[in-house]
Amino acid sequence: MYSIDEILETVRMIQAQHLDIRTVTMGINLRGCIDKDIDKMCENIYETITTRAEKLVPEAKAVEAKFGIPIVNKRISVTPIAQLIDTPLADAEEEEAIDGAVKVAKTLDSSAKKLGIDFIGGYSSLVSKGFTMGDTILINSIPYALTSTDRVCGSVNVATTKSGINMDAILLMGHVIKKTAAIDPLGCAKLVVFSNAPPDNPFMAGAFHGPGEPETVINVGISGPGVVRSVLTQLEDADLGELAETIKRTSFKITRMGELVGREMAQRLNVEFGIVDLSLAPTPAEGDSVANILEVMGLERCGTHGTTAALALLTDAVKKGGAMATSYTGGLSGAFIPVSEDAGMVEALKLGAINIDKLEAMTSVCSVGLDMVVVPGDTAPETISAIIADECAIGMVNNKTTGVRIIPAGKEGEYVEFGGLLGGSPVMPLNKFSSSKFVRRGGRIPAPIQSFRN
Repeated sequence: MYSIDEILETVRMIQAQHLDIRTVTMGINLRGCIDKDIDKMCENIYETITTRAEKLVPEAKAVEAKFGIPIVNKRISVTPIAQLIDTPLADAEEEEAIDGAVKVAKTLDSSAKKLGIDFIGGYSSLVSKGFTMGDTILINSIPYALTSTDRVCGSVNVATTKSGINMDAILLMGHVIKKTAAIDPLGCAKLVVFSNAPPDNPFMAGAFHGPGEPETVINVGISGPGVVRSVLTQLEDADLGELAETIKRTSFKITRMGELVGREMAQRLNVEFGIVDLSLAPTPAEGDSVANILEVMGLERCGTHGTTAALALLTDAVKKGGAMATSYTGGLSGAFIPVSEDAGMVEALKLGAINIDKLEAMTSVCSVGLDMVVVPGDTAPETISAIIADECAIGMVNNKTTGVRIIPAGKEGEYVEFGGLLGGSPVMPLNKFSSSKFVRRGGRIPAPIQSFRN
């Protein structure tokens, strides 16, 4: 039961501190849609998605009205498409195979539009140890699939702690990202390259319905950086232990609300309740910034010395508080630092307080990795691959999820605007020295010694 004080506090969080449910994501298994004929398979996919998720948006709006809690995004994640297209496209020529994969992407897009879904994730491939035919087809089709659709998001998992880093896949992804950006840089905003990708992530662009998941499931992604910032502003003279305790208590309240919404949605849709991803997810809106939380802790500007320590405190406290509120945590769960989507990050970048090397250090303690980072449009594919390799190494060695969502666009120092929740960002400078010979060696970086643990 909720007390009157708790209800009033939640109302204040929603009205003044940007509290919301960032996403309700329905995961759907599409393996039953496989057919030897690509057109028939697309029909099966469209029918399955539009039938199972028919009530997702209406019920989400009903839950919003019942609890007075905004649900910003209604999303779907599906089985990694690379696992479906082997059968119909196995004997096709390269161009025909790519066209077939793009047809599947357009089917996903049509399904999302029919349902009024914001994004649909799962145009994905899992290649940490090697490629199947379906993986190769899908990865080569990404530039065309993501630039010819509006709501489809893709991801490629190229490394895990157990299997090491597939450098052949990373080198290929550097070229795929460059090719995508040449057609439309916004396509890169819908693509993430992962190490240790979670199978139950409700956040885009990395969501997919992974192995071990139920036939259909509801996963919830919460938010609340504005709420955390607001409570910390009242603790001007508190020590760091008290800050951590306050963040824990605040995270507990936010996560409790997320579980309430998730279970209500699952019951209404008659599907299983999956997880709450308790990540603090910023937006470009003023006051809804993870960077600003770190600054309230005492940093003059996010990116200065001490930023990684402050972010570690924040992430750990969020996880501890959220874990007390629900037994079903999952996804990424921590704090996101997407540069273009966080007004505080953008301001820090403009002032020269933060650069890509500092961001990389911060990713060792936060939820994900280098996210929504804009680099010069003429960046070499091998340089992009090397940036991905660095992030994958952090994820692999630390047994955590890391990812790269990088957008080659414009010239160093220019400002690139994406609009909406994607925001905009100055183009970040990169190291001028080449990594080409290293990434072109290919092969696999072996799994670290800690992967031997049972």
